[in-house]
This record gives sequence, structure tokens and C-alpha cells, in this order.
Amino acid sequence: MTNFANAISVLSAMITPAVLISACGSLILATSDRLNRAVARTREISGQLAPMASVERTAEIEEERRMLFVQLDYVTTRSRLLQRALSRLYGALAFFVGTSVSIGLVAVFSSAFTPVPIALGLVGAALLLYVAFLLIKESRFALAAVNDEMDFYWKRGRSLGPEDLVSKGMKRLRWFGGVR
Repeated sequence: MTNFANAISVLSAMITPAVLISACGSLILATSDRLNRAVARTREISGQLAPMASVERTAEIEEERRMLFVQLDYVTTRSRLLQRALSRLYGALAFFVGTSVSIGLVAVFSSAFTPVPIALGLVGAALLLYVAFLLIKESRFALAAVNDEMDFYWKRGRSLGPEDLVSKGMKRLRWFGGVR
């Protein structure tokens, strides 16, 4: 009876990292999607910049080119952060799978190696923590990029929109810290 109880205990311990493996998988999917969107945005900005090279340079065109270059900088930084996060997520996934396997091996062969699954689990958790900080940093760049782009279009749109709507929108923007 104790052998069965020990087997159940070992299997339970091996399954525990599966929750973290699943979390890594979800983060990998979400981060891959964010990276794909950042790459698509890079291509979109490049597509907008290319025709501007052959256009007469006016103050308005230069302002738009400047905004697009700033956007390109944001999206490039975001892409690099997301690539770094993805590689760390794959590393964390590997460590959690290693944790699960090593728990089984320690149970079968020798309890002298008990620190191995603990160390693997801690490294995996540390990688997940690092990824969380990378994703926070990336989301701040994404927010800054959106805010800058919206401010640019609001600034440009002041002369195009109906005055009553523009003034309403400007009041709201000031309230939320937008265009000045």
C-alpha cells in the first residue's frame, strides 16, 4: 500500500509543474501574437515612409516623417523586447519540463538528487519573473507609441474637425494628459 501511495505522491509532484508549463504555453502564444503585430506594424510604417522620400518636403510632411520614425523606433524596441521574452519563455518551458522529468527520476533512482528538481523549478520561475518584467516594459512602449501617434493626429486634426467637437476633444485630452 505504501508503494502505491509513494507512486501517487511522485506522480502528483510530477504533474505540479504542468500548471507552469501550461502558463508558459499561454504566454508564448500571446507573446508570439504581440510580436507578429509589432512586425506587421513595422512593415506598415515602412510602407508609409517609402513614398515620402520622393515627395516635396513641406513642414507638414517633415512632421509626419518625424512621427513615423519615432513610431518605427518604438516598434523596433518592442519587437526586440518581445523576442527576448519569447526566448526566455521557451527557456522557462524547458526548465519546467526538466523539473517534471527530474522529479520522476529522483523518485526512481536516488533522493540524493532532490535539489535538482528544486533548482530547475526555481530557474524556470525566475525566467517567468524576468519575462513578466520584459512584457511590462514592452507594454509601456506600446502605450507610449499609441499616445504619441494619437497626439500627432489630434494636433493635425485640430484644423480639420468641427470646432465644437475639437474643443470638446481637447478638453478631454487635457483631462487625461494628452495633447497640449
